[in-house]
Amino acid sequence: MSEQVKLERTLSPLQVCALALGSIVGWGCFVLPGDMFLPQAGPLGTLLGFAIGAFLISFVAMAYSYMIKYAPVAGGEFAWAYIGFGPVAAFICGWALIIGYIAIIAINISALALICRFLLPGFLNFGGLYTIAGWKVYAGEVILMSIAVLAFGIMNYRGVSVAGKIQVVLAFMLTFGILALIFGVSSLDTAHLSNLTPVFAEGKSAFSCVLIIFAISPFLYVGFDTVPQAAEEFAFDPARSRNIMLIAIIVGMALYSMVTLAAGLAIPYPEMLQKMAQQRAAGGIAWATAEAATLAFGKFGAVILACAVLGAVCTGINGFYVASTRLMLAMARGRILPTWFGDIHPKYRSPYKAVVFTIILVLLTPYAGRSAVGWTVDMSAVGTAIGYLYTCLAARRMLLTTNAEGKNLKSFYCIVGALTSVLCLLLLCVPGSPAAIGAAPTWCLTVWVVMGVFFYYSSRKTWMDLPEREVRRHMLGTEDIQVFFNPGKRGAEAKSTN
Repeated sequence: MSEQVKLERTLSPLQVCALALGSIVGWGCFVLPGDMFLPQAGPLGTLLGFAIGAFLISFVAMAYSYMIKYAPVAGGEFAWAYIGFGPVAAFICGWALIIGYIAIIAINISALALICRFLLPGFLNFGGLYTIAGWKVYAGEVILMSIAVLAFGIMNYRGVSVAGKIQVVLAFMLTFGILALIFGVSSLDTAHLSNLTPVFAEGKSAFSCVLIIFAISPFLYVGFDTVPQAAEEFAFDPARSRNIMLIAIIVGMALYSMVTLAAGLAIPYPEMLQKMAQQRAAGGIAWATAEAATLAFGKFGAVILACAVLGAVCTGINGFYVASTRLMLAMARGRILPTWFGDIHPKYRSPYKAVVFTIILVLLTPYAGRSAVGWTVDMSAVGTAIGYLYTCLAARRMLLTTNAEGKNLKSFYCIVGALTSVLCLLLLCVPGSPAAIGAAPTWCLTVWVVMGVFFYYSSRKTWMDLPEREVRRHMLGTEDIQVFFNPGKRGAEAKSTN
């Protein structure tokens, strides 16, 4: 077997930080304040949910930093689940993460239609096709979103170096737009802290309001975990990834908070929500953040908001193109997906076939309309929480087995991270929970699980029959990285090949 082909090391710390931050702050930062955060949790409930979620997810990030240092390979959580618990755990973890990453690309692509409807009303409303859940799908918007899918796909096809440089520019554009928005809204004569009352959503307890937001923390802060997906392409010491991830989470929390406050401060937020309900009933865009920007800056507000949202959308698309394709690359290396996904372009040094596959999947998005993408918030939270859980548990096993320095404190961080993941999963999946997911995402996840079971048993023989050392060489690029599960029969096979 030839030596594992490596990805090119071109990413700087600034590029990786921009990759993580841009992936955290996507379209949801601008759309969810009026659609979910303020209506379901109220201003204070939302801010507390953000803060508690960021604090506890930071423990997850600490576990990630230990594993990045131990095994800086493409695939991140998937590879670490294998290191800690073997191929079955790796399959479950990888399958859960794929739906989360691909869905987030699709969400951000669909947001382009919303931006266009806000900036240029009616401009792309030609070639009416059909209506899905009250959202009219037009050929013009399909063309716009398809071009965006192809543009970002081609950029990633040509290698992560180009994508990383563009990500820095987009992240600065995103941050500037949000700062301008909160400054403009705060300067309004109508802006006052009394606009943020009631501080919790009416008809709900303060505790349940906070839990609703905290439960989707894996979705809100998903993006810091794009860092390990690109770890094999770091042009710096992987130990620096810890601070990069923590900074991205903290700054992401601050940006989420500023946009939510901007939507609630311009006018009394119950009045804003009522206005959005009237616009929605009349077939309008019903976008609270856009309404706040217009109040603050008039028509110029549209430009400022578009600058921020476009930066958020584009960094999200770009970041999760990187994350999803590197995950597929790692799964192909382990023979859990067909080896076709693991081919590296001879010139651009990118997993170009995985990029092409992602492009094909995401090109279905423009035909689905915007209404259904809200389901993916819950779906993505469930999928990423599973990835977080496996990483924390694998990191703890690695620390205890290798007798790492300061293992007791580090192991405690891993336990807190694992408990955070479990709590989010319970809040999302247990019926009757204040944050329980709806029927539509439940059915979608059920279909995905059934597909996973089919895929697992249809490909199981291929990768389970391989000697463990060979799987390790394919998946991790070397046999030198120690694994912490009992390979059983495969271990004996591996010895017989040496």
